[in-house]
Amino acid sequence: MIDDIAGKLLIATPSLQEGFFHDSVVLLCQHDDEGSMGLVLNKPQPINVFEVLDDMELFETERQKGIAQMRFEEQIVYEAGPVDEYRGFVLHEIDKTYDSTMRVGADFNLTTSKDILELIAEGKGPQRFSLLLGYAGWGEGQLEDELMNNDWLLATPTKDMIFDTPPEQMWAVAARGIGFERAQLSHQIGHA
Repeated sequence: MIDDIAGKLLIATPSLQEGFFHDSVVLLCQHDDEGSMGLVLNKPQPINVFEVLDDMELFETERQKGIAQMRFEEQIVYEAGPVDEYRGFVLHEIDKTYDSTMRVGADFNLTTSKDILELIAEGKGPQRFSLLLGYAGWGEGQLEDELMNNDWLLATPTKDMIFDTPPEQMWAVAARGIGFERAQLSHQIGHA
């Protein structure tokens, strides 16, 4: 098993040009002997955070609903993976913890409990966060095989990259952060 990669970014190489992971940037949240779990950070869905909060009926007053609409109407929700597509995750800075929060790397928390969404609806949640639906999963040894096949590049995430980079630019920003440009990567990556 490759150790110490939980909390890292997986950047899809051109060998993954087909299918869901094309140009994906994945935050690897968990990696152990049983498998791996990650969240694709740059696949926007056609819904926003306000719509999710409204669907869940989390607003107590019309005023609260109006404030949340102004605040979150432009904040998109991401399709974080092909597994359990309706399961929600909130990726946020480590300033607070909630009922079901786990640490991901040095700078991020991941929360799956409803209490964080209730606080976001009230305007009391984390200042910087991403709402993601679904996740990416790998069975035992599967991610290691993909790394050995050069399907992924590894990088260290930054808060600015995760929370401030537009999704259509995230792949290029992440790759540039480790010294690569798209033109430097071949569809036929080999082993030296």
